[in-house]
Amino acid sequence: MAKEEVFHSRFLGWLAGQSGAFPVAKGKLDRRAGRKASELLIKGKVLIILPEGKRSPDGKLGQAYPGVTLLASKTGVPIVPVGISGTGQLVGKWWFLRRPRITVNIGQSFTLPNSADKLSRAEIAHLTDGIMIHIAQLLPLEYRGRYGD
Repeated sequence: MAKEEVFHSRFLGWLAGQSGAFPVAKGKLDRRAGRKASELLIKGKVLIILPEGKRSPDGKLGQAYPGVTLLASKTGVPIVPVGISGTGQLVGKWWFLRRPRITVNIGQSFTLPNSADKLSRAEIAHLTDGIMIHIAQLLPLEYRGRYGD
């Protein structure tokens, strides 16, 4: 999934499309993207989702959107948490000359309770926080943000 603005650029849109990405509207419910994501997951495809909907400007985890929880609970697919740190070093034109150290930690997969029933807002929030806590455990303390406790 990629924010729809990526597809406004010819090059980035082409690149995203070539990698199998599809657009999702930012900050609002995008039913088309949700259906596409569900279809891919049910077919056994891998879907990369940034639960916060964006990269963090300070590198710390922020509030996650509930979409990842809704998709995982409806489809019953496993979630593989991934914690990435060090990307703050990827700034400026010549960042690649500094050879920044990026760390990618991949956690144990887990599943959410499969729910065909409608979940309450409180249940969705609780499950979403649980997903983010799994991710936070893969990051250094200073990057865990609101999920650090």
